[in-house]
Amino acid sequence: MPFYMFQARYTSEAIKAMIDTPQDREAGARPLVEAMGAKLHNLFFCMGQDDVVAIIEAPDDETMAAASFIIGGSGAFSGGATTKLMTAKQAMSAMKKAQAGRASYKPATG
Repeated sequence: MPFYMFQARYTSEAIKAMIDTPQDREAGARPLVEAMGAKLHNLFFCMGQDDVVAIIEAPDDETMAAASFIIGGSGAFSGGATTKLMTAKQAMSAMKKAQAGRASYKPATG
């Protein structure tokens, strides 16, 4: 199954709610992810542009998009992004395909 990185920023209301009542958001996210037929590998809180990053393994892009729609539509986040990931083995395969196909590409620079 493909891997995805889900990154999100909580709304100020969501952060206030977590301060008022500390809660394990990984435990909150896991049932949704599993109900979609996916697997939540890790959920990390982070310092920086995003508040949370999750590594999810899902059957396909549509499943991951559906989970992202549900989470994004909850009102708890002010923004986020989903990035499809590939393993080193998949990247090597892509590099070999690029190596084989590069002779057919002529760049604008000549």
